[in-house]
Order: sequence, then C-alpha cells, then structure tokens
Amino acid sequence: MNKILAALVAGLFAAGAFAQAAAPATPAKPATPAVAATPAAPAAKAEVKAEAKPAAKAEAKEDKAAAAAAKKEKIAAAKKAKAEAAAAKKEAAAAKKAEKTAAKAEVKAEAKPAVAAAKAEAKK
Repeated sequence: MNKILAALVAGLFAAGAFAQAAAPATPAKPATPAVAATPAAPAAKAEVKAEAKPAAKAEAKEDKAAAAAAKKEKIAAAKKAKAEAAAAKKEAAAAKKAEKTAAKAEVKAEAKPAVAAAKAEAKK
C-alpha cells in the first residue's frame, strides 16, 4: 500500500512539474522614430506640474495649519474643562466645610444653655 501511495505522489509531482505552461514569448519592441514627434508637450507638462506643485503645497500648508489650530483648540478646551472641574470641586469642598462648621456651631449653641443651666444649679 505504501509503495502505491509513493508512486502516486511521485507521479503527481512529476505531472505538475511538466504540465506547466511555457512562458509566453515577449513581442519585439517597435522601432522608435529618430525625431521626437512633439517637443512642446514636455514643456506643457512641466508648466502644469509647476502650477500644481505650489497649489498642492499651499493646500498642504493650509491643512497642516487647520490641524494645528484644531489641536490647540482641543487642548484649550481640555484645560478649560479641567479648570472648571477643579473649581467645582473646590466649591463643593467649601460648601461641605461650611455645612460642617454650621452643624458644629448649632451643636455648641444647643449645648451652651444646658451647660449654663447645669452650672446655675450647681451654684445653688
């Protein structure tokens, strides 16, 4: 059985190697004329390129400037939001502190008359 399988595999490899199509022949290049047909065309192309380059550069500069402005705006907005959050946090802390102070003052105010009454009874 192994011999049969080995023969089949070897046959497939051999058939695959020989069954490949040959590379197509490259056609001959046509002869080029001795004189250029239109020498003005490269100059026109150069002009178009020369006009396109500054426009493309200007557009690229504008894009860069817009991106930089957007980035600065984003950073400024983030700083502003951070400052607002810090201010809100400070206000909340101050309000909490004021609330605690008011609560303590209220407790003291309630305790003073009771202490004064206790002292008055102690003197009697």
